[in-house]
Amino acid sequence: MPTRIATTQAPAAVGPYSQGVSAADAPGSLVFVSGQVPLDPATGALVDGGIAAQAEQSLKNVGAILAEAGLGYEHVVKTTVLLADIADFAAVNEVYARYFTGEVLPARAAFGVAALPLGAGVEIEAIAVRP
Repeated sequence: MPTRIATTQAPAAVGPYSQGVSAADAPGSLVFVSGQVPLDPATGALVDGGIAAQAEQSLKNVGAILAEAGLGYEHVVKTTVLLADIADFAAVNEVYARYFTGEVLPARAAFGVAALPLGAGVEIEAIAVRP
């Protein structure tokens, strides 16, 4: 039975969805982390500092949800990166590369989109697997 993952260390969901969902607690089961925009969980506001700072905060939010599920970035098998401006790909990729460093990196898709919630420049979602 799926279970909801929720933490105050990441922004609360801004709609009818969960921060994350665990398919099961058994080894090999999947954990789905909803797309994280660069909101500071303490203030609820978008972070300042440009696209690199936004990517950093989005990844920190993903990490907080993973941690609540007892997982880390090394358990991530797939990510999706949404960019309000595809020209920001290189800057976001540079930040992303600091979080995913193992021998087996997650599969990934990156898309340029017309707009993101709350005027964010980036949104990142992840799928992890329980060891």
